[in-house]
Formats: sequence, structure tokens, C-alpha cells
Amino acid sequence: MTTETIGLFYMLSDAGPVVKSVMLLLLFFSITSWAIIFIKFRYIRKAFKESNDFTDMFWQSQNLSDAFSKAKGLRSSPAARIFIAAYMEMARSENKDKKNIQRKRTENSYFQIIGSIKRSLNRSIGVEIRRLVQLVPFLATAGNTAPFIGLFGTVWGIMGTFHEIGLSGSASLAVVAPGISEALIATAAGLAVAIPSVIAYNYFTDKIRALDSEWQSYSADLLNIIERDVQKQMEG
Repeated sequence: MTTETIGLFYMLSDAGPVVKSVMLLLLFFSITSWAIIFIKFRYIRKAFKESNDFTDMFWQSQNLSDAFSKAKGLRSSPAARIFIAAYMEMARSENKDKKNIQRKRTENSYFQIIGSIKRSLNRSIGVEIRRLVQLVPFLATAGNTAPFIGLFGTVWGIMGTFHEIGLSGSASLAVVAPGISEALIATAAGLAVAIPSVIAYNYFTDKIRALDSEWQSYSADLLNIIERDVQKQMEG
């Protein structure tokens, strides 16, 4: 343990209850933020990889039913779950339409099927995005509030220092320096929490936006394929 570390622990142990409470709160923010950073980094990286794996497999499939059979083995992939939801909605809509044998299939029923599939795609993408976004807003909260929490600890510590100066009647460096040092630690701790939190929040937001764009593009392509497939079936 270095002399600087020992000095830091000494200053913290000698700090007042308010500054200690501020430091404990910032420690909670720091531990929670880093836990979220590690969890979301792994989850988002996995989402990118598995989505790319599925889309590569999808474009190599012979037809939608072949892609569906392969997708069932890749349920951990967000893109696979989006496809499965759309395919099952297509199967439900077509079966419901076929049950009414008295009514001839019309252009109206075609648009109903496509509309329900489109809504299913939008719902599935929304669910996947919510999974990705979960816990990320805490990083923004930590980044925005930690500096002010640290600043509060600093102001309170400086107020205590001035109070001690008034009681001792001396404004020498020996009297002022320890209290000021303790107070400034709170500001440094607040910045230490805020900086990585803000960086991680911006990084994750950018990656989630990229995945959303990728899934929206894929769903549009998938919907075009489904439209052609449904059109052929209805014509046949």
C-alpha cells in the first residue's frame, strides 16, 4: 500500500459524518455503474454477434420454413426471436384465414395478414430494444448526479473547515489544509464516478441505436419476402 493510499484512508476516516455519507453514496454509484457496464457490454456484444450469425444463416436458407427450423435452435439471438415472432404470426393469420372456407380470399384479407405481421415485427423489435436499454439509464443518472453529490460533500467539508478556523482563531495552513483536502476528495470521487458512467452511457446508446437500425432494416427485408410468399399462396 502506497503512502498516498494510506494518506487517503486517513483523511477519509477523519472526515465528518456528512462527507463519509457522501463517499458511501458515491461508492454505491461506482460499484453499481461498473457492474452495469460489464453486464451490458457483454450482453450487447453477444446481441451483435448472434444477430449477425442468424442473419447470415437466414440469407443462406432456401425458404422461410427452412429458416424457421434453424431459428428455433438460435433462440438466444435477438434477430432470431424477431423472425420467429413474425413467422408464427404469419402462420396464425394464414390458418385463421383458411378456416373461413365460405369466404374467398380477397385483397382485404391479404392486407390484414401483412398488417398483423408488421405489428408483430414492431412489437418484437420493441421488446428486444427494451432488453438492451434496461439498466443503461442508471449510467446517465450516475453521470449527471455524481458530480453534484461530490460537490455537496466538498461544500459541506469546507463549511466545517471554516467553522474550525473560527473556533481555533487561526487560519494557518496547518489548520486549513486537512479539512480542505478531505472536502476535495468528495469532488474527485464524484468525477471518478461520473466520467466512466457518461462514456459508457454514450457508447451503449450508440450501439443500441445501431442494433435498432439493423433490426429495422432486416424486418423491412423480411416483410418484403413474407409479402411475396403470402401473395403466391393466395394466388395459388
